[in-house]
Amino acid sequence: MTTIRREFSLLRTCLALTGFALMAGCASAPDTAAPKASNGWVKDEVSDSYVFGYPLVLMDVTREAATGNAPGQAAPNTLRHAQSLPPVGASSPPEPNLDTLASSGWLDVSSEPVIVALPDSHGRYLDARALDMWTNVVWSTAAAQGGEHVAGQKAQTIAFVPAGWKGTLPARAKRVDVSTRYVWFLARVQTRGGADLAAVRRLQRGIRVEPLSAWDDRGARSARGNEPGGATQSGDPVASGTPAAQVAALDANGFFTRLATALEDNPGTSDDAHAIKILGDIGVQPGDPAQLPSGAKVKPIVDAGFADGRARVATPPSNLLAGNGWLWIGDDAGNYGADYALRAYAAYASPGLPTSRDEVRARVSQDSDGHALNGANRYTIHFAAKQLPPARAFWSITAYTTDGALDADSPVRVAFGDRAGARRNRDGSLDVQVSAERPRGASNWVPVPHGDFRLVLRLYAPKPQATDGSWQPPAVERR
Repeated sequence: MTTIRREFSLLRTCLALTGFALMAGCASAPDTAAPKASNGWVKDEVSDSYVFGYPLVLMDVTREAATGNAPGQAAPNTLRHAQSLPPVGASSPPEPNLDTLASSGWLDVSSEPVIVALPDSHGRYLDARALDMWTNVVWSTAAAQGGEHVAGQKAQTIAFVPAGWKGTLPARAKRVDVSTRYVWFLARVQTRGGADLAAVRRLQRGIRVEPLSAWDDRGARSARGNEPGGATQSGDPVASGTPAAQVAALDANGFFTRLATALEDNPGTSDDAHAIKILGDIGVQPGDPAQLPSGAKVKPIVDAGFADGRARVATPPSNLLAGNGWLWIGDDAGNYGADYALRAYAAYASPGLPTSRDEVRARVSQDSDGHALNGANRYTIHFAAKQLPPARAFWSITAYTTDGALDADSPVRVAFGDRAGARRNRDGSLDVQVSAERPRGASNWVPVPHGDFRLVLRLYAPKPQATDGSWQPPAVERR
């Protein structure tokens, strides 16, 4: 009998200890969301998820900053037309374009198709594109011309349609199905500045944006759609650099909650199923606040993964085209598929990047010896006669500070290119002088900041050799 009592007592003690262990396990559940052997997967999945979601978060913050009634904003389905070449200062977008005036607007296709009508540009260079919320280019002027962009554009009408919509569109309207609620539409018109701006503004006013309900049953604009001015506003669009800074300031919970909110209206594609599953693994579900793994042991791992993801977004991926210190995105620009690293870097470095058939942007920040470009030095870029930038329209080179701003201290802020009086040598080659002060007698000159800087070479309507790796920009040689 004594033996039985002793065994029962031991059993009761074991059960008590087991219950304590179970309670302790429940109390520390957030720390054990990962397999007990290791929480290393948390870091990897947080990092991968940041890279995957960065373009959508940036686009959503950019849309929110650009839509409204405040200065520099416009209502949804309304274009805002820039009226002057980009200003200098903290409000300027990164790497402001000095070749074109931009028209920009956010289309909301949640309730009905939105119609965009482009006028005949009468031979003047005009390009336009529409990006979904994941920064994929769903339509562009190059695509409309079979992949080959030419300088002038004929009048055309594009209908951006929500996925699954059925109905009748205006006659001759090009249907473009969109899987996200919002679409970023941008159009750019080439200008020489000065008196030429008036002609560009007239062309901008000819771009119309209207919901389908503004058209009648015969496919013509109704009285609502023919109101003077249409859905447009004048004035420089809101700077796109501010949203990037806002995204950079988010912590892990803020970023992933923003991502979850944006996913509700802007889902990924079927190719993103694995990435969406990984989001679920770390507690990110569309429409719900993020529930990231937490606890004293796991939070540092989440923070490490978040920091790793941010670093990866800002790091040029290995599949960029490269030559002589220059880096640029090749044929995959605007159509990234499941290459999330390239897509995130493109969104980070070039918000609103078009396809490689519309434009190529090559960047360089070091000379031929690998030293940082600095305005204290003078440089030369030598284009051989058969190695000039291969562009169907035109090309230009612009200098920026290392954070992508124009030089606020320089009285000269211009882009040098083939439409800026470029003079070739007798053998057909071209020497471009790069310096803070204009060299005596130099006609081919790129003005640069006095400190460290980078150069951006833009090719408008580039030829295939600019994106297939068979052509490279020449090195920047220190003199």
